Formats: sequence, structure tokens, C-alpha cells
Amino acid sequence: MIPLPPHLEAYDDRFAHLVHPVSQLEQIATGFTWTEGPVWFGDHNCLLFSDIPSQRLMRWSETEGTTVFRANSEFNNGNTRDRQGRLIGCRHGARDVVRTEIDGSLTVLADRFEGKPLNSPNDVVVSFDGAVWFTDPTYGIMSNFEGYEAKPEQTARHVFRRDPVSGAVSPVVSDFTQPNGLAFSCDETRLYIAESGSSHDDSVPAVIRQFDVEGASLVDRGVFATLDCGLPDGFRVDTTGNLWSSAKDGVHCFAPDGSLLGKILVPETVANLCFGGHDGHRMFITATTSVYRVFINAQGAEPWVRPAARERPCAG
Repeated sequence: MIPLPPHLEAYDDRFAHLVHPVSQLEQIATGFTWTEGPVWFGDHNCLLFSDIPSQRLMRWSETEGTTVFRANSEFNNGNTRDRQGRLIGCRHGARDVVRTEIDGSLTVLADRFEGKPLNSPNDVVVSFDGAVWFTDPTYGIMSNFEGYEAKPEQTARHVFRRDPVSGAVSPVVSDFTQPNGLAFSCDETRLYIAESGSSHDDSVPAVIRQFDVEGASLVDRGVFATLDCGLPDGFRVDTTGNLWSSAKDGVHCFAPDGSLLGKILVPETVANLCFGGHDGHRMFITATTSVYRVFINAQGAEPWVRPAARERPCAG
């Protein structure tokens, strides 16, 4: 096997096929407080990401560099796109999930459950039927750094599903200490959810749990993977079923069976990542004060990542 550069660590021969020995880890933007929520807009050839404590949504493109997409973002954290291509974001400050319409106006999708304010929605995905699934830990109300300090009014740190027809918000999992990132398998039969409670309690395992999706419900299938450095925050799944997770030392790549294939080592703690670029083969990594980019010989499972001319069904 060809030796890999210092920023790549292989634990399985399959990892060599997913990376390239001459691919470099590039720092494409820096100078932020805490980057999160990357999402690729291939139709605009740009990346959007959050700088949470600075209350800014940022925009990066190859031609224009970094600009402010939205100021006063209410401590926006995780982002995704719906099936119509609209931006969906989780705002710690407003304690809601909000959609940006084509004309730039904002529509609040969820901000309460059983008449009480949500904790602080953190990360979000949209399924094929238009349902919005999001996590609701308490990070945004624990201090004034990434939100507004307040006492939680929810009885648990739920994972919620918003029905695409009625708009009703219902909990689908309620036994997390702090649910965080989440992503569907390529065929959306499985949902992966990060447990990041070890951020404030060392007794909480740093794991990614897996659930079978049965309509509007989830069936617990136990632990998918355990991180050996730091905790899982945001992650993405590629078209072959591998899961790429944030970690303290970089990005960890897990095979569909949960085995660790390899790592992309990053000099800053990673919060999240996404696939994108002109060919869908670039991974964008939000890591504390910076954003990094690296070539990956895989593409993200999200439908907007793969260019239309090269659209192909998920493998497996």
C-alpha cells in the first residue's frame, strides 16, 4: 500500500481507497470563534457554515472567498437543506428550527413542545418525505457563550420529528444525555445520532447510536461506534455507507459495520463536516477557528452533494 501523508491514518486497507496519497488538507478559511454547521450549495457553488458565538452565518466560495451570509444569526448552529433546496438551521438563541425561504424570509418550523420552549435545537436532517428531524440538547442555554443562559423547560433532551403535513413536533428518542449530530443512512432506513454528553460528564460514553426508521418512529439498535478521542458532534454518511464523524483529533471514518477504517487528522478540534465541491468529492471540515478542505474518494449521501450529471443511486 502506498504510504499516506501525515494527516491520514489508516487502520484498515479499505481506507486507502477512500483517500488519496497526494491529497492535502487545506485550511481555506480561519479567524472565527467556533465554526459549525457546514452545508454545501452546489447550485451556487458555495459553502455555508456557522460561526456560533459571533452570531454569523458565513459563506465561502472558490472565487469570492469568505463573506458574511447572515449577521445576527441568533447563535445558529447546525444546518441542512430540504428537498426543495432551502436552508434549514438550528438557532440556539431563538431556541428554534428555522427555514430560509427562496425570497430570504424566515419561517419558524419548531420552537415549542407541549407549550414549552425547546432547549436549544442543535443539528437537523430532512428525510425524503419532508419530515424534519432534529436534536434538542441544552448546550445553547447552559451559558451566554453560544446562546442565552436559561433553565430548561423540557423534561428531557429529546430528538424530535416534525411531521411534513401537520407540522406537529413529536419526540422520537428521549434517553440521551445530550443528543447532537444526526444523519441518515443512504436509503434512510437507519438514523445515526451522536451522544455528546461526555462534554460535561466523563461517565457518559462517547458513542454514535443507531436506530431503524419505521415510518415516523425509531427502533433502538444500540451503539454503532465508539470514539477513541474526544466525542462525536456532527457527521455525514457517504454513498457506500461509511460514516465520517467529527472528533477531537480530526475526522474518524467508520465502515457500515461500525469498524474504524481511518482518520483524517486536523490540527484543531473538529465540530462538523460535509461533502461538496464541484464534483462532490471534497470534504469541508469545520474545526474550531477554521474551515478545512480535503479530497475524498467518496461522495455524500445527501442528494444535493452529487452533481446532477453524475447522479447515481446509493451503493449497497
